[in-house]
This record gives sequence, C-alpha cells and structure tokens, in this order.
Amino acid sequence: MGKLVSEFNEYRTKMNEKILASDNKVMKRIYSIDTLTYRDGALSAKVKEMLGLSTSMVLRCDDCIKYHLEKCHKLGVTTYEIFEVFSVANLVGGTIVIPHTRRAVEYWEELENHNK
Repeated sequence: MGKLVSEFNEYRTKMNEKILASDNKVMKRIYSIDTLTYRDGALSAKVKEMLGLSTSMVLRCDDCIKYHLEKCHKLGVTTYEIFEVFSVANLVGGTIVIPHTRRAVEYWEELENHNK
C-alpha cells in the first residue's frame, strides 16, 4: 500500500481502538449504525459508498473521503464512476470542493497503483 493509504489506515485504526476502548455506549452505537448503513439493502453497498463519498466531499471531510474511496475501490467502483461521483459532489458543493477533489484524485491514484 502507498504512503498516503498506509498512514491514513494506521492512524484511523489506532484512534478508533482508543475511542471504542472508552466503552462509551453512544460512541459504540454510532459506529454500529455507520457499519449497518453501508450494507446491501434496497441500494447496494457499492451505491451507498458512492453516496457516502459524494456527501463527504460536499461536507469537505478529507478523512471521510479517504474512507469512502477505499470502500469504493474494494467494491470495484471504476475510475470513470469515481469521476462521476466527483462531478456530482462539485456541482452540489460548488468550487469549494475542488481542493478536496484534488486530494481525492491523489488518494484514488494511490489505491489504483497498488493494484497494478
């Protein structure tokens, strides 16, 4: 895995472990709801992850964007599909989303290069 992806995953894992170790019922439930939300249902997990990516871009959350990019990648979302998600996010979110799109493209490229 590339440096961007490795660093993100290591930090996320470490901090999630600390948060969940607090044994706070509300935090555990929030994490559980997040996990349940992205399972296959009326919409496929793939579609839900693309929705999560687009909304994360509009909300300008780089950590969330990286998370959803990885999930999309694992679920077989193509680069063409990713750029359509970026298009929706930039239309809805406006030009303020462009810097996040740049970082998302860099992260996506690292995910793609790992598979080559």
